Amino acid sequence: MILEARNIIKSFGDTQILKGLNLSVDKGDVVAILGRSGSGKTTLLRCLDFLEKADGGTLVFDGKEHELKTISKKEIREIRLKTGFVFQNYNLFSNMTALENVMEGLVTARKINKKDALDTALSMLEKVGMEKWKDHYPIQLSGGQQQRVAIARALATNPEVIYFDEPTSALDPELTGEVLEVMKRLAEDGMTMIVVTHEMGFARRVASRVVFMEEGVVVEEGDPETIFTSPKEKRTQEFISRISSVME
Repeated sequence: MILEARNIIKSFGDTQILKGLNLSVDKGDVVAILGRSGSGKTTLLRCLDFLEKADGGTLVFDGKEHELKTISKKEIREIRLKTGFVFQNYNLFSNMTALENVMEGLVTARKINKKDALDTALSMLEKVGMEKWKDHYPIQLSGGQQQRVAIARALATNPEVIYFDEPTSALDPELTGEVLEVMKRLAEDGMTMIVVTHEMGFARRVASRVVFMEEGVVVEEGDPETIFTSPKEKRTQEFISRISSVME
């Protein structure tokens, strides 16, 4: 097991978003997290990668146990050196080319020399099919191309886990397909991924496990076929029924 979250709690003001959530992820897993808007999916990812600080709970990462309420900056840095994060809206630097965007974290945060960073960035852009656009700025790229650059940036750090927060939500259907194809190839290569998504086809065909969240907890989880065809929990059944009718 590469990651285990135990009893994760997070509130914003008086509103509790995560209510003692538990999640475990094995190496090579592709975990698709489904749920209605407001169920806490994005907050969970942000707490796991310390973009938000959880109010309580335990994270076991790579065999080391960390109490999230008291975790130190040193521990956070050690964990984040092993993770990547792909955002909904790309979060690329507008004043940098695609190549520079992928290199930036390697040079600035990880102190890798520029030649090695350049070689790595070129390799990752090639991996996501963006090497031809390496000298283009974000404004010159489509949304799908920008998201592929963002994935290359996440891959460049050689992470053990990549978190994807609804990576296709800002894209039209054609561009969604090119991003999902890159993610499918990563899954086939054995990359461990936790993906918050509304793309049910991706969750069903590519995920090794599907997690359904509601009101800040995991309601049900299992293999994709079971969750999509014969979920056990009533709330899961209602969700699957609703999204199936929308997709028809």
